[in-house]
Amino acid sequence: MKYNDFEKVFSIERMFKYRIACGSDTRRAMTLYRYNLRLSQEMFTIISCFEVALRNKIDTEMKNQHGNNWLRDAILPNGCFYYDRRVEGSRKIIEKAYNGLMRSTCYTHSKLLAEMEFGVWKFMFNNVQYRLLGRHLLAIFPNKPTSTAANRYDNTFVFNELDAINKMRNRIAHHEPICFGQPVCIDVSSVKDCYKRIMRLFQWMGIDSASLLYGLDHIDHVCGQILSV
Repeated sequence: MKYNDFEKVFSIERMFKYRIACGSDTRRAMTLYRYNLRLSQEMFTIISCFEVALRNKIDTEMKNQHGNNWLRDAILPNGCFYYDRRVEGSRKIIEKAYNGLMRSTCYTHSKLLAEMEFGVWKFMFNNVQYRLLGRHLLAIFPNKPTSTAANRYDNTFVFNELDAINKMRNRIAHHEPICFGQPVCIDVSSVKDCYKRIMRLFQWMGIDSASLLYGLDHIDHVCGQILSV
């Protein structure tokens, strides 16, 4: 496809950064755009595997502590999220999903879990929700290093790690590029940083990420392709 036709499809505004990063070489800009899509696909796959693993680890721990319907129970009267306005955002997300399943007469705990977005799991490690849920959730990271005065590996650390992963997930979901740095240049460091966070948290959870992601993880290869454009 000629660049002008390519640009008509994806818009001048969307292609602007690609042209700048490629020194106005339109062929390189199209190649970079395609490689960015490939990297987004690869990264979203890794994040998706991580999100499901994290969700299931949280669910197992919360079931042990609060029963098999712990997520629903948290938003019902006398539940830990019911009266506290500081967790209203999470409560409304859970409540909306729960009410929808009840209207459809198809509520199950597993279906409610599946309705949750990544941000719900992230916010379970912020200070308020971590306390309301009983301060148990760090137990899902049996291989987490012990905190020291210089380095604290507490719920706030985990929250910040998940926040960075969530931001990358949202960039990909909203079709934003992930192959640029500041000022505009070809740069995959943010992707590599996110990847390292995920691998570290997999290890902390006791999950063999190499085996889990066998045949799925091509991040280094695609990053190399982008850097060679």
